[in-house]
Amino acid sequence: MLGEPIPMKQILVEDLQSNVILSNVPENQLQWLIDESRHYTLEAGEFLASTGEPVSGTHFIMSGRIELYRLQNNQKLVVAELVKDSITGILPFSRAKLSIANIQCVVPAQVMTLPIGKLREMIRLHFELTQVLVHVMTSRVKEFTELEQQNEKMMALGKLSAGLAHELNNPAAAIVRGSASLKKHLQSQPESFKELISVRMDAAEVDFVNEKMFAAIRNTQRPMLTMMERSEMEDEVSDWLMDEKIRESMDMAENFVEFGFTADVLDGIKKHIPSAHIAPILRWINNNFTTERMVADMQDASKRIGDLISSVKNFTHMDRGGDKEVIDIRVGIRNTLVLLNHKIKRANIEVVEDFDESLPPINAMVGELNQVWTNLIDNASDALESQKGAKLIIRTRLDHEFAKVSIIDNGPGIPKDIKSKIFDPFFTTKEIGKGTGLGLDVVTRIVKQHRGSVTVTSEPGHTEFLVCFPING
Repeated sequence: MLGEPIPMKQILVEDLQSNVILSNVPENQLQWLIDESRHYTLEAGEFLASTGEPVSGTHFIMSGRIELYRLQNNQKLVVAELVKDSITGILPFSRAKLSIANIQCVVPAQVMTLPIGKLREMIRLHFELTQVLVHVMTSRVKEFTELEQQNEKMMALGKLSAGLAHELNNPAAAIVRGSASLKKHLQSQPESFKELISVRMDAAEVDFVNEKMFAAIRNTQRPMLTMMERSEMEDEVSDWLMDEKIRESMDMAENFVEFGFTADVLDGIKKHIPSAHIAPILRWINNNFTTERMVADMQDASKRIGDLISSVKNFTHMDRGGDKEVIDIRVGIRNTLVLLNHKIKRANIEVVEDFDESLPPINAMVGELNQVWTNLIDNASDALESQKGAKLIIRTRLDHEFAKVSIIDNGPGIPKDIKSKIFDPFFTTKEIGKGTGLGLDVVTRIVKQHRGSVTVTSEPGHTEFLVCFPING
């Protein structure tokens, strides 16, 4: 709230003329400003305005220090520091009605406020004063927009980083677990080796077992079984092993079925191995299968990490400049889906890629275009939270010399009363700290850089953002 008016150092025209912004304003207009303004002081901690409060006027900071800040994720984000000669609050031709930030005094300050009701009179009668304040407004909008755009990028980066960290954590944890299990497994080998070394087999029998086992390991076309089929087959193999009085028959059965060792295959092996050696030979085969599965799991996890890093590199367009180049648009979209995969999975969203294979490579700025896909897919994911049967369709189409990309969700839709505002800078329906309202503004700016357009159609159950731009840029 504002401090009460109190007697203080009188503000003179010379004081305002010392302000670079007001230095060329005629004296009579500055005197009018002094006479029509309210003069008061603020103590440290007092608020000149709070977020969401109606704007009260144009504030001239005569002394002291005041912070303009917003709260983001319960953290203080300082937007600007206002010191002597700073001007804030409502300015000529501004459509602002509510304060978009908190304005709090840090060091005791003297303030002069021209009430909002005096703006029309100023605009009508005092051209030079109005002109310099309009310049202040345009400069402030530019600076604030740049700050908010940077903040939007940082928030998007934070979302991607969080999802990426989660995606990397899973395969990394799998490698750690797998390596520990493999080490433990290898430490248990001496007993099996002792059994195996006592086996006496001729060269033909050894070759037969060797070929069977390594053929199964080399075979990448493993049987694709339903849960029921796998369960039945494991029961058959387990029964076979139990009949042979082999320990750990259940664990071995799972391994054998995974590598295609059915009861019939085991019958064939049995014919080539002396009965006394069946158990140690099969345990040795099982140990090799176990080692192979562990190594394969770690390889898959390592490849997943490599794929994620490759997606990040391609997404951010590392090692390349910012100029346009010929690209496959599907690559950028898929890289974006990889980076947002955690959020998509968490919301249980079905993703449908409906890509037109006839769409040729396009001439575009990869890094910029990836920001478009990120904002649109991220917004669609937000709309689909808690939605049953959530579906996200990404469609590409060739339309003569144009590429068209549709991001479609079956969420609740965009209310008609805000549909016309969603592309406006700073407009957002998200909670404070979850969005700056610049996501779609960024989309519009980038698409226009590509000489394209972005439109939206929406009704409950179907919202479609359509991005259209020329293939040759």
